[in-house]
Amino acid sequence: MILRIKDLRKIYHTKQNEILAVDNFSFDLKEGEFVAIVGPSGCGKSTILSILCGLEKASAGTIKTEDGISFGYMLQGDNLFEWQTIFKNCLLGLELKGKVSEKDKEYVKKLLKTYGLEEFMNAYPSNLSGGMRQRVALIRTLATRPDLLLLDEPFSALDYQSRLAVSDDVYKIIKSEKKSAIMVTHDISEAISMADRVIVLSQRPCTIKSIYEIKLTDKSTPINNRKAKEFAKYYDMIWKDIDYHV
Repeated sequence: MILRIKDLRKIYHTKQNEILAVDNFSFDLKEGEFVAIVGPSGCGKSTILSILCGLEKASAGTIKTEDGISFGYMLQGDNLFEWQTIFKNCLLGLELKGKVSEKDKEYVKKLLKTYGLEEFMNAYPSNLSGGMRQRVALIRTLATRPDLLLLDEPFSALDYQSRLAVSDDVYKIIKSEKKSAIMVTHDISEAISMADRVIVLSQRPCTIKSIYEIKLTDKSTPINNRKAKEFAKYYDMIWKDIDYHV
């Protein structure tokens, strides 16, 4: 196991009371696995990612990882600096860690070339489409060589067509780089098409209601996975499992 979470709990304190956001959250992540987390809006999905990457502290519970494991956190927006070139944007994570070696720069150039962005290396974000910007954001995350990627609604800012295309791109990059990943999303189709397992959370305080192991015939890329004969069955089961209130 690359990650083991046991009885995770998060309480927010206000002047008036305590708010229990996450309760008794436990699961194990296998190396190379892609897990998606879905649940009602505001249930605490993003809070779990924030705790895992150290932005917030858990109120209780344990998080155990393999020795030396590092996390990469990809936020909802691409958060690119408009005044910096694509290459400089990709180096940002490394610069924040205080080290950018020539080896790191060559690695970033290799990623840009491999994933079709080499010719835009000296361009600025305003010259790129939304999908290309998201690929840059992922390369910036990969530049620090994380073992585990945390993706928080990574495609939510894109239109539907771009969302499909970029989910394919991101999935291929994660698999080709042999990374483990946990993705938070409100899109059930996205979760089923990309993940090896889908975790369904309850209303706040969120707990795990169900975990679905996604087994699709001829599983390949997210776009093709949506055509699998089992896809609709998983969608119906997960939809009924989520406490959506319209």
